[in-house]
Amino acid sequence: MAEMSLWTARTARAWAALVAVALLTVACSSRSLLKPRYEYEEDLYPALNGRVTLYVNASLASLVALRGLDLPTEPKARIDRPAIKRMFEGPGVVVGTPTLSRRDGRRFVHLRLDAESLTALSALAPLSWSSYQFTREGDAYLFQHQLGPSVNRQMGDVGWTGREVIAFRVHPPSRITFHNSKQAIERGNILTWEQPLMERLQGQPLDLQVRMEASSILVRTLLLFGSTILAAAVAFGLIIWWVARKGKAARAT
Repeated sequence: MAEMSLWTARTARAWAALVAVALLTVACSSRSLLKPRYEYEEDLYPALNGRVTLYVNASLASLVALRGLDLPTEPKARIDRPAIKRMFEGPGVVVGTPTLSRRDGRRFVHLRLDAESLTALSALAPLSWSSYQFTREGDAYLFQHQLGPSVNRQMGDVGWTGREVIAFRVHPPSRITFHNSKQAIERGNILTWEQPLMERLQGQPLDLQVRMEASSILVRTLLLFGSTILAAAVAFGLIIWWVARKGKAARAT
């Protein structure tokens, strides 16, 4: 009887663990489903020295409709990655090799651009709808990104439902003191502006503004790390001095 009770208790614990795992999986899946999957997105990493890195993740259909690029949108069409790379190349900009993916029956391209300046980025034809400002005002930097009208090229049936969303994300290099995004700051220092794809096609204005401190997060982190090491070294030195002094006092007696 005791063995039967023990087996029942173990079974109950096992079932409880399985239920907990299932609930956790459902919760994670729900959060994933609620998070929008963007049809077009830009991830911008501006540096205080003026250089910038931009990641572009977009469906080929959105690049045709928004920017007028000459790209195939058929699901099984052959994609010329070197040609896409050339479309984003320009003076002062280094473009990585594009990668491709597929979602909802559409092809997506993923690019990394390293530019000498924001001006070099906006000089590229696919990004010429962007106007950037990154200026210092006293003890702060002001970043502004204004988006002009899209090409709004008419598309056939590419699988859009009208619920598609696009996003522009900024990763400021220092602590944010002001922003006009409707979303909260994510993971410490990331801001996102979203807009329905149809509104962007119609040229609805989008104005991104961020004010940040003049010192970078990396510099502050290194200073904090260095000061911590220095404090630890001083403390260790004082302990050695105290032990040595106590040893001399003991030998003297």
